[in-house]
Amino acid sequence: MSKVHIGIFGRRNQGKSMLINALAGQDIAIVSDVAGTTTDPVKKSMEIFGIGPCVLVDTAGLDDSGEVGEKRVAKSLESLKIIDIALLLISSNQLGKEEEDVIRQFKEYDLPYIIVHNKADLQSLTASCRERLESLGAPVVECSAATKQGLEELVQAIVKATPASAYRQENLLDEIIHEGETIVLVMPQDSEAPEGRLILPQVQVIRNILDNKAIAICLQPSELSTYLAIHRPDLVITDSQVFGEVAKIVPASIPLTGFSIVLARSKGNFDKFIQGTQHLRQLQDGDTILMLESCTHLSSCEDIGRHKLPRLIQQFTGKKLNFQFVAALSPLPSLDNISMAIQCGGCMVTKRQLMNRIKEITDRNIPVSNYGMTLSLVNGIFDRATEIFRK
Repeated sequence: MSKVHIGIFGRRNQGKSMLINALAGQDIAIVSDVAGTTTDPVKKSMEIFGIGPCVLVDTAGLDDSGEVGEKRVAKSLESLKIIDIALLLISSNQLGKEEEDVIRQFKEYDLPYIIVHNKADLQSLTASCRERLESLGAPVVECSAATKQGLEELVQAIVKATPASAYRQENLLDEIIHEGETIVLVMPQDSEAPEGRLILPQVQVIRNILDNKAIAICLQPSELSTYLAIHRPDLVITDSQVFGEVAKIVPASIPLTGFSIVLARSKGNFDKFIQGTQHLRQLQDGDTILMLESCTHLSSCEDIGRHKLPRLIQQFTGKKLNFQFVAALSPLPSLDNISMAIQCGGCMVTKRQLMNRIKEITDRNIPVSNYGMTLSLVNGIFDRATEIFRK
């Protein structure tokens, strides 16, 4: 399950940090009467009943001033690319230019938001102000972070306004598999596999198979030939790193795809990935490929994004290429000299986060692919691995 990212916006001293502490039930954000205590966006992990694990993003005041202050505001607004829902805090029945400006940006990003009239213990929301706020089309909640008045109503509003795609993996294999069918999952347990557990994409696919009342058979590549000698599954899904090996074992009459391609259908821009993957054939010496990883981890010699894929791509193209790497939700580098981008499956981020990142790249007309699609192409099975999703 991905963590829902909730951004907290407002002018200085509207109680943003205090609200985070109230929602978390503990002092995890610094609270001060001094304006501008929160500088850069700060992320706080917690759980909200009804949503589950989430990340609250505390931002600098929208009215921060001066050269440094303006940079803080700009950095806070950058977080609009990674959040799933926004809370806009106001108090004393005041709604001015700063709030109107950020609301426009919420709408530009098609971002759901809630207007929170905080400090209700000091001054209640007037009928005229409530009417004005409600005319903006967003839910309005009155609360007090100091006294915890209205917090339950706020949590319920967050649960109601948060899109399901922010915390629930949807449409992985829906309409592709059917009740009673057998799906074989090929899952090599190499040095990159976590000790004692499965990686998230495997867990998500298994759950989706069960939700569709189909049968999941999990095995390693070494067991695949023995299984297929006796059984004929309806679909084989493999770790993309062993596409070449598995494609030789699975008969052409049995559909075959990869976990990363399944994820691309669920939360990526599938059509853009399909188109962009073909650009691998057009790369030239000196071109730079941007590798987009959605998680952070120590790299080893078997790391797919840092080592295996770059090596395979250079072998496939016969070109001397440069590679840049971006982990997790770190800001993208300058895209001026990027020839192509390749995105991982994105199991650790929300659909909105991944789509915003891809849009930032495709808006520059830069081709973008996906780990699994790239691996299928360099192994000569691109059409086969994507066929079931393109019908």
